[in-house]
Amino acid sequence: MSTQLNKLLLSNRNLIFKDGRSVSFEQKLRLKSQGFRSRKIRLCASGIEELVQGEALQEAIRIHPVPKDFQYSFARSPRFKQNLEDAINDQINIEYNISYIYHSMYAFFSRDNVALDGFAQLFKKESLEERLHAELLMDYQTKRGGKVFLQAIMPPQLEFEHAQKGCGLYALELALSLEKLNYDKLLYLHEVADECGDAAACDFIEGELLESQVDSVKESAALVATLTRMGADGPYGGLATWHFDKNLQN
Repeated sequence: MSTQLNKLLLSNRNLIFKDGRSVSFEQKLRLKSQGFRSRKIRLCASGIEELVQGEALQEAIRIHPVPKDFQYSFARSPRFKQNLEDAINDQINIEYNISYIYHSMYAFFSRDNVALDGFAQLFKKESLEERLHAELLMDYQTKRGGKVFLQAIMPPQLEFEHAQKGCGLYALELALSLEKLNYDKLLYLHEVADECGDAAACDFIEGELLESQVDSVKESAALVATLTRMGADGPYGGLATWHFDKNLQN
């Protein structure tokens, strides 16, 4: 090994190559003791490259050992913690509960003695959307190595008549409250993911769920405001509810 290279290896500075790679002082000492030729270091640093690759492999195996039993997930990372897995399962349950409530609204407005098909189709669409959100969370749970545990769904409200507001405005206000509640629950899920330091889960919640939930709150608020301005009142919502229903069908 040349005198100049020998001095460089024994200096306190990191050895930096043209391609941007660097070697620490400890690594240089090992290189010198292992007798790497200066030609290797000058031209391609193959010896250093082999050393770095070997250390990276050892680090990967130490931090992320592959499970020996099929009972455990192969894809799961340390940042996907148990409390995050539990929070996702809770959110799946919330999405299904809200979907169930919307489905009960669909059934109510489809009755022959209510006959507001626009409202019925609106709530059917909302029910399907919430179920799709639940499935989206289920897919993400399994993608990250978690287990999906489906929980009990509470029986929904079945009657939506209201003496002052009428069934239409009353149901829309309930829907707005549900969307706001769902937004709060998604924020909590994001907090759990952030506390776990799981940036991927935070990105998923923000991009796939929170953004669309903000839109849902805005849409529900607009429907409530419109029907309120139209003057829905009385036990059946008056003529305003009937006209509003026809607009929903268009």
